[in-house]
Order: sequence, then structure tokens, then C-alpha cells
Amino acid sequence: MGERVVVIGGDATGMAAASQARRLRDADDLEIVVFEKGHHCSYSACGIPYWVSGDVDAADDLIARTPAEHRDRGIDLRLRTEVLDIDPAGRRVCARDLGTGAQSWTDYDKLVLATGATPVRPPLPGIDADGVYGVQTLDDGQALIDGLAAAPGREAVVVGAGYIGVEMAEALVTRGFRVTMVTRGAEPMSSLDPDMGALVRKAMEGMGIRVVPDAEVTGLPTGADGRVRAVTTADTEYPADVVVLGIGVRPATDLARRAGLPLGESGGLLTDLAQRVRGHDEIWAGGDCVEVFDLVSGALRYVPLGTYANKHGQVIGSGVGGGYATFPGVVGTAISRVCDLEVARTGLREKDAVRAGLQFHPVTIESTGRAGYFPGAAPMTVKMLAERRTGRLLGVQIVGRDGAAKRIDTAAVALTARMTVEQVISLDLGYAPPFSPVWDPILVAARAAARAVVRGE
Repeated sequence: MGERVVVIGGDATGMAAASQARRLRDADDLEIVVFEKGHHCSYSACGIPYWVSGDVDAADDLIARTPAEHRDRGIDLRLRTEVLDIDPAGRRVCARDLGTGAQSWTDYDKLVLATGATPVRPPLPGIDADGVYGVQTLDDGQALIDGLAAAPGREAVVVGAGYIGVEMAEALVTRGFRVTMVTRGAEPMSSLDPDMGALVRKAMEGMGIRVVPDAEVTGLPTGADGRVRAVTTADTEYPADVVVLGIGVRPATDLARRAGLPLGESGGLLTDLAQRVRGHDEIWAGGDCVEVFDLVSGALRYVPLGTYANKHGQVIGSGVGGGYATFPGVVGTAISRVCDLEVARTGLREKDAVRAGLQFHPVTIESTGRAGYFPGAAPMTVKMLAERRTGRLLGVQIVGRDGAAKRIDTAAVALTARMTVEQVISLDLGYAPPFSPVWDPILVAARAAARAVVRGE
């Protein structure tokens, strides 16, 4: 037997790394052992809100590859097995079978940390009551679906207004619940600037969702049966038959911390371009448990997205399999949907640019997704940031309908290429009345930003 690779975590990064390593080296040359504490592997957590809403029929539709398929390819996948300790000096990990309770040490030549993220769950009264749900795993999704069917009423409260929060609000509305969203922020979607978040709030309210901004949740009161009955803030109580937590996540790096591995400001692991943990050439890490390099600001950020997790897995698999690949960084592209409203962003928000010490010109334009005279044309708002004097594109945010969200990909490419807004204006984008105005909304925003740079306003 040749080398042994141990992978901790069997979702996007872990199984992508294991699969890529197996493509490069066969089982006689490289043994691959994957420890996953859950019941499932290789599934799309991003699809859970759409399964809850009914847009996706079943949990199986979210599974990219089954445990049997991985094992048939020579990967020793051990579900319901939790790693308790990492011993970097001895190159071994201690794992416990959650079914039997048995513990054992496994040696490794190379180690992959793909431990993901942990949902934020503040220690509030009633946070663990019946009727309170997180949305992180397929088991969570099934529990929520079952809970919605058994709910004694139709009042739902979503705590948090990030991607998961707004997507779950949509899912609950689709299932016939009256939805209240409580958020600490001034507007939903803190990944946007507040002026763009206000557009999201207006649209959500138009769909019948009550949005409560600037509100700190103080507790989740329960009834005599121990089931949640409300969500309270400092001055108000909101009735709730179901509560969904969408407060965000943090890196699941407790194992790494105890092992003395280097962590960044957010608590995410620090890696090099090949995703090797700094100072540990035999350990790799990727996905939601690491920090990533921001190509626009030049700083490290914590950005837990499935796109990065899968790419990290490919890079890591190449490295542990004897090949070579790197992950240069991100521009922070993300899209979401609330019913028929599409929301997208890439690059820096205003506060990100200020934090990075950049001076900039913000511009906001109104356009449509198709030629204005074409049937079905819907309004779209585009906000763009351009660096003062140089005109370098710094960030773009889009809120609209009718194919608005995927326009962000043009901006993401321009950011990666470090283009100026003047250069963006000259991009040869496709045009036909069913798809775009003569001047695409991205180009209209770039023209406005270029004028602001020239004027120096």
C-alpha cells in the first residue's frame, strides 16, 4: 500500500478532493479515508430552501453522488464518524463511530480539513425548543419539512435576513405561511449596501412578508407543551408556530484550533495558494472552514460559498494526488432570489471599500432586463463603485427581475481582470430586444461611473 490521505468532512470540498485525488492515483498507490459525522455526503446544502418550498421534489435530488458510488471508486467513506482530535506531530486523527461509540486512531501521510461551517445559534431562552429549526444539512431540511406539516398554525418567523433567511422566507410563503422576518440590520441582505437592501425589503413587503429591521431577538417563549410560541425583541412579541434561524455561520475550526493550526481573524484556517495550511505542508484545507484572498481589496475574508468549496476541493485533490493546482482568490460573487426578485453582488460594498482605505465613486442607475418596448421588460437597479482617479471597477450590486441576477457574471469577470469602468463600457456584450436593451444595464452603470470619475465628484 502507498500513501494514506485522511479527509475530515464528506461534503463539497472533502468529496471533491477525494474524487480528484482518486482520478490521479489508483487505490494501490493512494488509500483515501473520509470521515463524515453526518448521514449524507456530496449534497447541495444551497438547494435545501428550494426542497423545503417544493421546487425540488426530494432530498435525493440534491445528492450529487451516493456513498455507494464513492466506495465503488475506491474511497473508504465512513459516515456517522466524528473526528475528535488531530495530532499533527504524530500524523494521526482520533475518530468515534457515532453508532457504536468506539474510538480509534488513524494514521495519515496527508490530511485534508473540510469541516465546513457551524450555524450561529445564540444562547437565547427557548433557542432549542420544539418548532425552532436551523437549515444546514439534509437532516435539518427534513426536520423542517416535517415540522411545517405538523405546525399548529400558519405563523412563521425567520430570524436573520441573509441569503438563507430570505430564501427560507420565500419557501415559507410558498407553503402558505404568514412570514415575519426579524433582522438586526437596517435592511435585509447585509451583503448589499443599505440602499440596495431597501429595494429587497420593499419587494418582500409587496409579497406579504413583514420585515422587522434594527431588531435584536431577546428570546423565544414557549407554551406549556414546550413548543415555541413567539419571538421577542426588546419591545415587541411576534407570534410563531415555526421559527427558522438564518443568522449566519462561522468556520467549524475547533479541531484545528486545538491542534494549533493557524487561524485568521474570522477563525478560518489560513492556507497558501495550493490550499495547504500555512506551516504544515502535509495538511490541506478548503471550503467554509478557511479564509480566502479578496482579489479586489487585497485582504483576507471569510466567504462561505459552495462555489469556492467545490473549487477548493479540486485544487486540494490535485495537490494530495501528486498534481498541481492553485486557487488565486475571489471577488465575492453571489446571487439569490426572493420569489421573483433576483439579487446579486460582486466585489466591494461601500463599507468594504472604506475599510480597505479606498476612495470611490458610487453610482446607481435604473434600467430594464430587455428592450423597454419588448413584452415582459421589468425594472432593474444596478449600483456600481469605481475607484477615484483610476476608475478601477470595485463592486457591482443588482436588484431586479427578468434575468437580472446572472448579469453579475459580467461584472465578476471585469473585477477579476482589474478592468476600469471605461474598459467595461467597451465590452462587446450581446444584444437583442428579448434579452437586453441596446445598452446593457451593466454598460449603462459603467458609463455613469466613468462620468463620475472624470468629473471627480
